[in-house]
Parts: sequence; structure tokens; C-alpha cells
Amino acid sequence: MILIKKLPELVNNDEALVRRGRFLTAEIKIVVGDDEYWVGIKEGRVVVVERGPFLMRACDIAFRASAEAWAKFWERYPPPGYQDIFGMTKSGEAEVSGDWRLFMQNLQYFKDLLQAPRRLAEKECNA
Repeated sequence: MILIKKLPELVNNDEALVRRGRFLTAEIKIVVGDDEYWVGIKEGRVVVVERGPFLMRACDIAFRASAEAWAKFWERYPPPGYQDIFGMTKSGEAEVSGDWRLFMQNLQYFKDLLQAPRRLAEKECNA
């Protein structure tokens, strides 16, 4: 999914988001349907995005959902149940696994990181 590849630009150009994650260094996996993406975060900046599959590659946190669920999540105005990663997990549309302590300590950063592609939908609507 091309939106995941734009995470470095979307996150690193957001000073507030980088500042919020300044103490976070982590490796996460975002699974969109059958496609896997490994995202390296260093001090709040997305330093690498690689497309998998990754056999035996460790990550701190993994976010999984169908391509359809992510598409709804990244809409400018997501439908009910898709506005938040917790809404998607509650309805069974998504799964979060890994280091829950790291996730909860940096909850707002991760929520903003995952929602960053929505800004592309906003730009399209404002163009």
C-alpha cells in the first residue's frame, strides 16, 4: 500500500508528532491484508519503511487489519468503528500485538502515526 511508504514524510514533517515520540525508538510491523511493512522509528522519526514478507524478523509491536479496514481507517472521515485503532480491534477488524507496555507508554504517538495517512485524503479534498 502506497500510503505506508509515505509515513516518513508524513511523520517527520510533523514537529509535534516527532516531539511526542522523541523518547521512542522501536521497530513495528503494519500488516495491510497480505502485505507486511516493517517500520523503523528512531527518536520519534520514521527512519525506514520496508515491504516484506519478513520471516523471523522481530518487531516491538504489530498492527494487523485487512486492506479494506485500513482503507476505511484512512478516509478523511472514517465510518463509525474505524476512527481509532481501538475501535477497529473492538469490532474484530484489527489486531494489535507485541510489547503492550511500549504501546501504552506511547499510545498517542502510535495513534497519530497510524492516522497520519488521513492527511493525504484531506489534501485531496482541499485541492
